[in-house]
Amino acid sequence: MKIVLPDTLVAVSFAPLIRLVAEIDDHGPIRPGRLSATLPDLATHHLRQATRRARTLGLVCERPGEGLTLTEAGRDLADLYDQAARWARASHVPTQHASFAARVRFALRRTASVSAQDRGDPGLARVSELVELWLASWGEESDEPPLAA
Repeated sequence: MKIVLPDTLVAVSFAPLIRLVAEIDDHGPIRPGRLSATLPDLATHHLRQATRRARTLGLVCERPGEGLTLTEAGRDLADLYDQAARWARASHVPTQHASFAARVRFALRRTASVSAQDRGDPGLARVSELVELWLASWGEESDEPPLAA
């Protein structure tokens, strides 16, 4: 069975984007010119792709004197990522020692493959609920296009 995710959910499942949003959420704004030093294990082209995607989706914006910071949509997505990673870690999926990004990606894909009646796992049900809320507020199903604040 092939899992089909909404385009916006595919976009926010990009591992470098997950890392970027989580980094800003955990440690605050990233000053101009410090992106490569902040996420040194990511290739330059992945950093560019993640930053471009984050801006396009309205997840980040540049604030004078602060640098790259999360918008309200970005903060909400960071909360979704945290919840998804917590569920995956507690469920030991995709593996017991998976990275934060791998856990988030697995959980997001899993929510798309589970029907409402089959969501017996309360943790997965909560992740699914947050995915639906985020998409309704900020994703492609929203009346308003995502804009940077």
